Amino acid sequence: MIFRGYLINFVPMNDKKALWSEAWDTLKEKLKESLISVLPVTLIVFGLSVTPWVDISLGELGIFGLSAVFLILGMSLFNLGADMAMTPMGQYIGEGLTKSKKLGVLVGVAFLMGLLITVAEPDLAVLAGQVAAVMNGTTLIMTVGIGVGLMLLLGVAKIIFRFPLTGILVFGYMLIFALTSLLLESGKAPLLALSFDSGGVTTGPITVPFIMALGVGIALTVGGRSASENSFGLIALCSLGPIIAVLALSLFSNGNMEFTVPNYSMGSILDVSTGMLVFYTMLAVARSLILIVLAFFVLQFTILKLPKTQIIRILFGIAYAFVGLVLFLSAVEMAFMPIGYKIGLQMSHQNPVVLMCFAFILGMVVVMAEPAVHVLNSQVNDITGGEVSRKQMMTALSLGVGISIGLSVLRAYWGFSVLYYLVPGYLISLGL
Repeated sequence: MIFRGYLINFVPMNDKKALWSEAWDTLKEKLKESLISVLPVTLIVFGLSVTPWVDISLGELGIFGLSAVFLILGMSLFNLGADMAMTPMGQYIGEGLTKSKKLGVLVGVAFLMGLLITVAEPDLAVLAGQVAAVMNGTTLIMTVGIGVGLMLLLGVAKIIFRFPLTGILVFGYMLIFALTSLLLESGKAPLLALSFDSGGVTTGPITVPFIMALGVGIALTVGGRSASENSFGLIALCSLGPIIAVLALSLFSNGNMEFTVPNYSMGSILDVSTGMLVFYTMLAVARSLILIVLAFFVLQFTILKLPKTQIIRILFGIAYAFVGLVLFLSAVEMAFMPIGYKIGLQMSHQNPVVLMCFAFILGMVVVMAEPAVHVLNSQVNDITGGEVSRKQMMTALSLGVGISIGLSVLRAYWGFSVLYYLVPGYLISLGL
């Protein structure tokens, strides 16, 4: 059995057997996908350990290997939970609110969900801590949350009124580069890279499936000849919010951007007991999930009125997603992050061409172990009816991330401005 709890007593025997059978069959498929995704980066680490470039002890390799097993299990359970809960919740909310024909409620809920998801994102709390000397952490978190909420509201309006995505993106990036010019003029260039990196808070494993499914639910309910295609673009729009918010806050910030890199070595991580590390991870994951779950159940009792069988299925999916994320993030913090930190330190003395090639290969394989990528690939495959397959999506994403990380390593090595990448990169993206 994968998960047992008191909720199972409320499911009829036939439904219970069908639920376990479906979950087990799906989990086996997810385990296979996760194994294929995690194996390449695991083999690279073990391969590097026998070269003179990196010195990794047998104890570290043992912990890394064990963590890889938990990472695979965690990815599998989370992806199963995303299929059973996160994606259906987003789609049910999108469909239910659109069918209610209450536009004010729909855009209001979209704004609120964008705000809640972002405020609960653990990565944003880390970012706020890193820039505490420059700007107030709470102000940053709330501003970024409002930015994402407004962009999600705009994305929902785009779907309903069929606004062209390109025009909105062009205007958004014009605003971003205008704020960038002001930031450079005010002598706060060190905050520039941080502002663009902040867009990553909208690509978390919980955010991606929920927001994409919300767009699908609204688009399919609104209908039209291009309903499926019209559902895309919410993640792209939501990513603009944090960038604009941090750029604007940076203009009014005081002080210098001075950040001491924490000690990510395995010894320092394991100084904290494993139990406490897992406990803190559980709290962070629970905080990320609970706001979405509470908002969903408020809508369930007021608007959606879904049958009990669907609610039970969603509850089990939430449990799988919770356990999976705890296992995944604990494995990352306990071993994958320390090993990556150590490899980066020891490889930094190599020739820059070697560094770039290594970063390119590592970027290609690491993206395959990102849970949000698997959810994204599955949703794109389903929405396009297989015209854009999972394999095509994964190949494109792997190449894109590999090239980006390789170029980022070169920038870190030589220390030139990030604008040399951002300006041509965004021009090419918008042009295509």
